Amino acid sequence: MITNQRSHTDLRTSDFYYDLPEELIAQHPCAVRDESRLMVLDRENHTIDHKHFHDIVDYLDPMDVLVINDSKVIPARLYGHAEGREEAGLELLLLRQHELDTWETLVKPGKRARIGSRAVFGDGLLTCEVVDIVEEGNRIIRFDYDREKYANIYEILHIIGLMPLPPYITEQLKENDRYQTVYAREEGSAAAPTAGLHFTPELLDRIRAKGVAIAPVMLHVGLGTFRPVKADRIEDHVMHTEFFSVSEKSAAIINERKKKGGRLICVGTTSCRTIESVALEDGTIPAMSGDTGIFIYPGYKFKAVDALITNFHLPESTLLMLVSAIYDKEHVMEAYRTAVENKYRFFSFGDAMFIE
Repeated sequence: MITNQRSHTDLRTSDFYYDLPEELIAQHPCAVRDESRLMVLDRENHTIDHKHFHDIVDYLDPMDVLVINDSKVIPARLYGHAEGREEAGLELLLLRQHELDTWETLVKPGKRARIGSRAVFGDGLLTCEVVDIVEEGNRIIRFDYDREKYANIYEILHIIGLMPLPPYITEQLKENDRYQTVYAREEGSAAAPTAGLHFTPELLDRIRAKGVAIAPVMLHVGLGTFRPVKADRIEDHVMHTEFFSVSEKSAAIINERKKKGGRLICVGTTSCRTIESVALEDGTIPAMSGDTGIFIYPGYKFKAVDALITNFHLPESTLLMLVSAIYDKEHVMEAYRTAVENKYRFFSFGDAMFIE
């Protein structure tokens, strides 16, 4: 498992709090993906510009490489009941695949998910048994279904599962693909890498036409990324692990562009965490896969990432701490106050920020 070397900091979780009016929490995606707003932070000149996301092309140079996370969100939320007890309802959220049909899950209510207990979903299309209890009460679940009829569990999830929208989104999603990037490929995430939601195929074509390379990596987003930081001192927080992969092809593209002076620009905190998990001290990116629990916060020394495209994150979150590490906390918190004043839309379906 990959983690960063911890550095001492006097920062507290409360240092990353900001006031956010509830009406600025985006409940639905922008009608046109790349029409969302874009705040551009220039770290050298300490300036803030207000643009639209499709203007990102103007801030990219021909030798840059854009690193995207092509993990695909699965319909990971299931509603069912305890076996033999239809009145005993259950909600299941798939967090991480351990083996083909064995998953770490979040079960509500947990008291109905003792080891050995069974549940039914989709009128019997899918059944399961609790085989273990792990950290923070999550359950290891083994699923069963008609394997002659269905090739894998993903086929069933697409029939009976729901998209696992964050709890702060209270409106129903009309189109599931709006909580999916246009380049999503490998199923396995319990949440979307939301910075990528702003891209359209046409915008990506414009970016490639400018000479910018696009290198996909993969990190299956788990809910650990979004869990609140309960520790008072941020360095005492422990991240949950997530599975990542960097291919030979993507590593070669990134290293070639970096060698020629191009910038490595990550789309989203998940891409950033993946790159910094594998980067060598000289900034070289090797091809590899594994688990990462890297926690990036102010004081962290970036080895490879030069710039970041990201959304506006929850107060006191590890994501906001990462963003504050790539610039500095004071300027980032100032930018967030500016975003509130200018009524930017926040969180998963909200607007974007480019830190160059």
